Amino acid sequence: MLDHIELDVRVRYAEVDAMGVLHHSRYWVYFEMGRTELLRAQGFCYRDLEAAGVFFVVAKCSCNFRQPARYDDELTLQTKITRMGAARIDHAYELHRKSDGALLATAETTLACVDRDGKIIAIPDGMKT
Repeated sequence: MLDHIELDVRVRYAEVDAMGVLHHSRYWVYFEMGRTELLRAQGFCYRDLEAAGVFFVVAKCSCNFRQPARYDDELTLQTKITRMGAARIDHAYELHRKSDGALLATAETTLACVDRDGKIIAIPDGMKT
């Protein structure tokens, strides 16, 4: 099963601060986009998982900001599964500027698989790599 994906993103004006720098909160939106597209590339739709009562919640996250992204920069986000347990998935992210390849940020998340009530459940068998 596919364990990584690359996604291109352009920094939009609404995502930057008064200095034209990508706001730190937007990085998490990009990382979520990477996870969602990786899931889609694996043949799963998060909406269908939710309809079946399977949810993934962020249990842990960290990010190292190395260089700023700026308005209209073209970026490449690499999203990779680094570990999959019975009820958790760990992802690693690298965000690069396309024009010069500069590494802008690295991040990690741990997702827990839960039911509608927030109770931890096993990741569905078909999703395990």
